[in-house]
Amino acid sequence: MRTRGNTGARAFVNQFMVYALFAICSSASIGLGTVWMRHQISLVANENKDFETVIAKVEHQIEETDAAIAAEQDPTVLNRKNIGWRLGLVPPGETQVRRVTEDPVARLFAIQNRKLFGEGQATINLKVALAH
Repeated sequence: MRTRGNTGARAFVNQFMVYALFAICSSASIGLGTVWMRHQISLVANENKDFETVIAKVEHQIEETDAAIAAEQDPTVLNRKNIGWRLGLVPPGETQVRRVTEDPVARLFAIQNRKLFGEGQATINLKVALAH
């Protein structure tokens, strides 16, 4: 027959095994989760690096385009093309030039707001159909 003391020791060992198994499973889950999170961080970092490369490439293309536009807007280049293509263009006269003394951005905002909100004189077009 079994003694009462042996059963208590066996219950303690069983309980200890359950806790140990739980601790091992918990540690393994946390470790696996940590490895998965590091992998995800690595993937996102690689994607960010790829995006930065694409952004740098696009910025470089924009800079090249800006440089090409600036070169084409040079007055000597424009005069040479005017003569080469026989366009007959002349510089504008002083009566054709309108000088803006205010802030151009604020002026454009004011003009746009007038159009959007109907400030100032409004023009209304109506079509009326008369029935006889």
